[in-house]
Amino acid sequence: MSLSDKAISRIRELIVSGELPPGSRLPPEQQLASELGLSRNLTREAVKALVVARVLEIRRGDGTYVTSLEPAVLLEGLGAAFELLQGDTQLELAEVRRLFEPVATGVAAGRITAAELGEVASHLAAMRAAKDDVELLNQHDAAFHRAVFSATGNQTLASLLEGISSRTVQARVWRGMVDDAVADRTIAEHQAIYDALVAGDAALAQAAALMHISATEKWFHDHLFEHRDGDEV
Repeated sequence: MSLSDKAISRIRELIVSGELPPGSRLPPEQQLASELGLSRNLTREAVKALVVARVLEIRRGDGTYVTSLEPAVLLEGLGAAFELLQGDTQLELAEVRRLFEPVATGVAAGRITAAELGEVASHLAAMRAAKDDVELLNQHDAAFHRAVFSATGNQTLASLLEGISSRTVQARVWRGMVDDAVADRTIAEHQAIYDALVAGDAALAQAAALMHISATEKWFHDHLFEHRDGDEV
């Protein structure tokens, strides 16, 4: 383990132990370095690394603080990381979505409130209104799923799925541009999910979400990855 890694580990230990709880202010750099038994340079590098990881945040003119450490904050960088995936790893990401999202939709069916159902319904209606506008349609498509994820009441699951889902938005826009029939199918698939949520039927909601995701995954596999042995499509 490098000295920088040791510095990062020591600050993390302070956070995990509760000595630096969420929202707390770190001591000044010189004092922190002294308490950690490290040089100021190493301490500064460790702080910078933890800022990038969303564990710490620098407030200009005020100091460095531990973030809320909530899932939405700590997992915020997942979407950016997923943007870098290429080739077969994109198919792996689609597989991860297929494994998690239907289950999450089933969980949401048992927990969703009337207000949350109303939000899902509003995005479904907006998708219909934007049927001929591929980008707007997909914006509401993504918002539809975010509302469903949120209805699970599980912030960690919702944040993880939001990171995965955000990676596929641009690909779904491209799909809509090259396939004239995709809007009708997409809206019908989302209607099935919504109907299951209204019924509070977890098994039906999970099945509807699985059909939707599997159909999308198959389309991308057939159109984008059919030349997997060398040529990119």
